[in-house]
Amino acid sequence: MLKDDRNPRALAALPDDALIEAVQRQTFRYFWDGADAASGLALDRRTLVGPTREDKADDKVAIGGTGFGIMALIVAVERGWVTRDEALARLGRMRDALLRATRYHGAFPHFLDGASGATIPMSPKDDAADLVETAYLIMGLLCARQYFSEDTPDARRLRGDIDTLWHEVEWDWFTQGGRDVLYWHWSPNHGWAMNHEVRGWNECLITYVLAAAAPRHAVDPRVYHRGFAVGPDFANGRSYHGIELPLGPPFGGPLFFAHYTFCGLDPRGLKDRYADYWDLNCRHVQINRAHCIANPQGHPGYGESCWGLTASDDPDGYLAHAPDIDNGTISPTAALASLPYAPAEVMQVARHFLAAHGARVWRDYGFVDAFCERRGWFADTFLAIDQGPIVVMMENHRTGLLWKLFMSVPEVQAGLRRLDFSSPHLAPSTHDL
Repeated sequence: MLKDDRNPRALAALPDDALIEAVQRQTFRYFWDGADAASGLALDRRTLVGPTREDKADDKVAIGGTGFGIMALIVAVERGWVTRDEALARLGRMRDALLRATRYHGAFPHFLDGASGATIPMSPKDDAADLVETAYLIMGLLCARQYFSEDTPDARRLRGDIDTLWHEVEWDWFTQGGRDVLYWHWSPNHGWAMNHEVRGWNECLITYVLAAAAPRHAVDPRVYHRGFAVGPDFANGRSYHGIELPLGPPFGGPLFFAHYTFCGLDPRGLKDRYADYWDLNCRHVQINRAHCIANPQGHPGYGESCWGLTASDDPDGYLAHAPDIDNGTISPTAALASLPYAPAEVMQVARHFLAAHGARVWRDYGFVDAFCERRGWFADTFLAIDQGPIVVMMENHRTGLLWKLFMSVPEVQAGLRRLDFSSPHLAPSTHDL
C-alpha cells in the first residue's frame, strides 16, 4: 500500500513540486492498489461505494488504460514509490496476462477479462480488435522495454515478450486490403461492419506513428497522409476566443486529444507538413480554458481556477465534453494532464480543486473523474484512461521521462522519419548527411 494523502486542504498549501508529487503518487495508486487482482492489468474503472468508501472493482480490464498504467509504473520506479524489482514482478504478471489474451491479427480488444484473457465486447459489433487501444498499450510497452534495460533474466524476458506483442500487431491488415486509411475495429464475427475510419485530428496520431514504425506489418506513409491527415476535422485555421487553431474540430474538441498520443510522443519541437504539435496543443489548451473563463452558458464554478473539458463520466453517463459540448462537467484530468502546456494555470486549478471541494474531489486514487457544480454532482468513479495521463503528463512536465523513453525507441524514430516528421530527438540519419 502506497502512502495515502487524505488531507486535501493541506496538500493545496504545498509548494508546486511537492503538490505535483503528491497528486502523481496518489493517482498512481489506481494502477498499483486498484489493479485487476488476477492480472495486474488496469481496470477500466473503479467506483467508491458506501460510507466506508470501500471501492468496487469493475470486471473489465482496459487495454488502452493499461498502456497508460505501464507508463505510470515507470514513473513510480523513478520516483521511488515502488522498487524496480516490485515493478518487474508486476510487469511479469501483466505480460503473462497479455500473452494469454485473445488477439485479432495481433490487436487487442478494448476490454478483456484479466483472469482468462477472453474478450469482453464493448458493444454488439465492437467485440474484437480495437487498433487505437492497442496503440496506447504498445506505446506503454515500448517505454517499458526501453526503461528496463538491465542484463538480467527477468528484464531480458520482459523485453523479448514485449517485442513479440509489438511485432505481431498487423497494422497493415487494418487497411482493409490496402486502402489509404486505417480502420479502428475488426471482428471475426462481424468483419469490418463497424467501418470506422481513423481520420484526424483527434487522439489517434500515435496509431499512425506506430503503424508506420512497425518492424513487420508497417503501413505505407501515404496511409497517414491520405487517411489521417484528410479527416473532416483535420485542418482548421479558424480562431476561437482570439486564438487561432491550426488543426482539429471547432473549438479543438476534448482535451484528451492533447494528452493520449503525447504521453509518449514528445510534442516539443515535433513538426510535420501539417503542424507544430507543441504549438497546436498549447493553443488547444488555451481555447479550452478561455471557453470556461468566458462561460457562455453561465455554468456555476467555471473560471480561471476551474476549467478543463474532456471525455469523462458526468451526471447522465459518459460524454466527450468540449467547448461546443458543454453541460457544466469539469474533468480534473483535462487540466491536470495539460501541465506541460500551461504550468501556472494548471497549478492554480489543482489548488482550487483541493481547497474548494476537498474530499468531494480528492479520494483514494487521487481526483475523482469529474464533477458538475450546477447539478451538485461529484463522481464516485475513477477511470484508467483519465488517471493514467495525469501521472504521465505531470512527469513529462517535470523530467520528460516518458518522452525521452518513447522517443529513444529506434523503430519509433524510423517511423517518424518515414512520415516526414522532424524532432530534436531525431539525430541526423545517413541520408541526411
